[in-house]
Amino acid sequence: MKIIISAGGTGGHIFPALAVINKIKEKDKKAEFLYIGTHNRMEKDLIPQKNIPYLSLETYGLKRNKIFKNIKTFYCLFKAYLKSKKIIREFKPDVIIGLGGYVTLPVIYAGHKLKVKTIIHEQNNVLGKTNQFLAKYADILAISFPNTQGIEKFKSKTVYTGNPSSEEALKVKKFDKTKLGFTKEKKLIIFVMGSLGSYQINQQMKKIIPSLKKQPYEVLFVTGHNYYSEYEKLQSKNIKIVPFINNLTALMKSSDLIVSRAGATIISEITALSIPSILIPSVHVTDNHQFKNAQALIKEKAAYLLEENDFNEKKLISLINKVLADEPKLKELKKALIKFQIKDSAQKIYDLIKK
Repeated sequence: MKIIISAGGTGGHIFPALAVINKIKEKDKKAEFLYIGTHNRMEKDLIPQKNIPYLSLETYGLKRNKIFKNIKTFYCLFKAYLKSKKIIREFKPDVIIGLGGYVTLPVIYAGHKLKVKTIIHEQNNVLGKTNQFLAKYADILAISFPNTQGIEKFKSKTVYTGNPSSEEALKVKKFDKTKLGFTKEKKLIIFVMGSLGSYQINQQMKKIIPSLKKQPYEVLFVTGHNYYSEYEKLQSKNIKIVPFINNLTALMKSSDLIVSRAGATIISEITALSIPSILIPSVHVTDNHQFKNAQALIKEKAAYLLEENDFNEKKLISLINKVLADEPKLKELKKALIKFQIKDSAQKIYDLIKK
């Protein structure tokens, strides 16, 4: 089986793509892959490091009210479409899978024009702009949430698979938190605002950390690489601060509460592992999709919401203490998370590929 995978821009697209690749490798040792990504985003380094054949396209997202930049964007898009057709003719894939990011648009559209079977996957609770366009041409639209917004016109080709990152999360071995200097007796809260961190949240954390030092629980604060130097000296006996953590999912299995953004990947891990969370959706994302991701859980009482404008010392610590003190409610919350669990998401996508 020969497969082209396309996904780019952020970990929220790339890690599900890698989960699908891992599942296919597990099922079909002879499968051949070609990954098509951007020329300037994180996948251009990450994918080749994993010994996956990689080709890049020069593509950009559309910018509101920037006409001249958009002229270049459309020109690059057309060139990327022609290059995609050439790549597809040469590689001769059995199927093409797009897992998000604007780089998938020329690839999936070219595949459609060349009559190659195509699958697109939406990680968020609202169909993104690229997938809104591609859904008309793809053979299958796979979704991560049971009631994804924007799929009404495409229900006949829509399959609820969940997010393949969730299946990867379940496979990860639990990490012993004592190896990071935490105790077994105290509860652990992880603060993480995406792989790059958040300037707005981090600025507030400077004011909040002194109060967290006085609390009866322990805290891991993941700042993001760009901000770590500002916080290194704020560590204490119960607060550890790191720029990034490779085994975050494994450590999540030893945690009691996650305070995080509401990106697709972290949501899939929270639901897969049934971990209580306080979600702080970013207000700087397209279509406000993080808020819509969070709302899916909030409606089912499967998470707590704290909007960015309300992220301050008083409200945060009050909410954390309320959550951790209410054991019956925590049990109900964990039960509510089960509604969102699909433990074989990558397998479901593999089955769609075979079909």
